[in-house]
Amino acid sequence: MIQELENIQIAIFASGNGTNAENIISYLKGISNIQVSVSLIVSDKENAGIHDVAFKNNIPIFVIPKSDINIGDEILKHLKNHQIEFIVLAGYLKKVPVNILQAYERNVINIHPALLPKYSGKGMYGKHVHEAVIENKETESGITIHFVDEIYDNGEIILQEKCNVLSTDNAETLGEKIHQLEYLHYPIVIADILESKMNVKKND
Repeated sequence: MIQELENIQIAIFASGNGTNAENIISYLKGISNIQVSVSLIVSDKENAGIHDVAFKNNIPIFVIPKSDINIGDEILKHLKNHQIEFIVLAGYLKKVPVNILQAYERNVINIHPALLPKYSGKGMYGKHVHEAVIENKETESGITIHFVDEIYDNGEIILQEKCNVLSTDNAETLGEKIHQLEYLHYPIVIADILESKMNVKKND
């Protein structure tokens, strides 16, 4: 997928406030070993905080229309128009259309706020995950960064990081622990994957 060694164009898909997206954008601006541009943000929400992140960073945002059009084709058109080579899901709650996964095979990654395969699947996101972890009296939770396939939270795992769940934790305090793991590890994993892809391309 990567066609230019000098600059990699990536897209971030997000549905919420965009804190993970903003952290990723900031991190990628500060690295020097590879040139990466977040060239497009895709959201399924018209009024989510991710719009403020896009505006502040001067990044175009495409809002997926709520209509009967072929959504996959519409998104793919925008990805191609912006020469996107890699896709990062950062709090994106919809399934990625199959045609996009086929066009970007092993070039779409996601972060999940639990230790997969636990607490996975449709409806398992954010506080819903943390509430389930607390209810089941788990002693640890964490994050899973994985490639995206056609099944929710099912793709090949890239990295897992754990944190302790204390008897005094609630969904909010556990959520904060998970956010800190996300902020620390997700940008590094993204940069490492892109650097590896560039090195493979150079050696071809």
